[in-house]
Amino acid sequence: MLLPSQTVQLDEQSVAIPPFIRYPTLRQLTERVQQETLNALADSALHTAQQSSRSARVLDSLYQTPIADASILVAITHERHPKLLLTRRAAHMNSHAGEVSCAGGKYEIGDGNNVVTALREACEETALPPNKVQLIGQLPIQTSKSGMSVRPIVALIAPDLVLVPEIGEISRIFWADFEALLTQPTVEYAIEYAMQDQVATILTPSWQVDGETVWGLTGRVIASLLETAFDRQLEWYYRVQDSRL
Repeated sequence: MLLPSQTVQLDEQSVAIPPFIRYPTLRQLTERVQQETLNALADSALHTAQQSSRSARVLDSLYQTPIADASILVAITHERHPKLLLTRRAAHMNSHAGEVSCAGGKYEIGDGNNVVTALREACEETALPPNKVQLIGQLPIQTSKSGMSVRPIVALIAPDLVLVPEIGEISRIFWADFEALLTQPTVEYAIEYAMQDQVATILTPSWQVDGETVWGLTGRVIASLLETAFDRQLEWYYRVQDSRL
């Protein structure tokens, strides 16, 4: 399902406001991520922005952020025991085939900003309606293994939405228990990379979620979210275990 970028309508009602969030975990997450987002607001716009509502300032900051090569939607359900939306990419994809990711994809001319890219791609991949998303803010840029800049956009969604994977890109939609991510330890994951005439085994942290291994850029985004919102410090590394001809 394709979604024309111009149908994504954003206004102050699209932004989550911390005092209106009942659940402490989500309220703290929203407060911290929005503060991080507002801190990035350009100094030249700071005076004007201070006269606006918090939601307007968040949108201003998101609009002024330079456009990344791609954007992803870090979507968390708005409920007492929140869940994080994850997908597994189809095995036939040219890049990141079979890997776990957040819904998202490349910027297209006409998107205008990173938020529209994330919402459009999430709708295309999972049928998530943009008007059912409450924006929280953004996280720092991550760089994919192919060298693309990726901007994570954090948002709340209703827990009862019916999502459908776009079979051309997504083989599965599943959910991570968000509060478990706050406390459970990471598990070291080994993956082999072929480099010219040798194979290197790379060790890196991961989470095990519903039979899936969450690692790589998606793992780094989750770690960044947990550090920003809850001060959870996680060492994220890629270490060569061995190599052989």
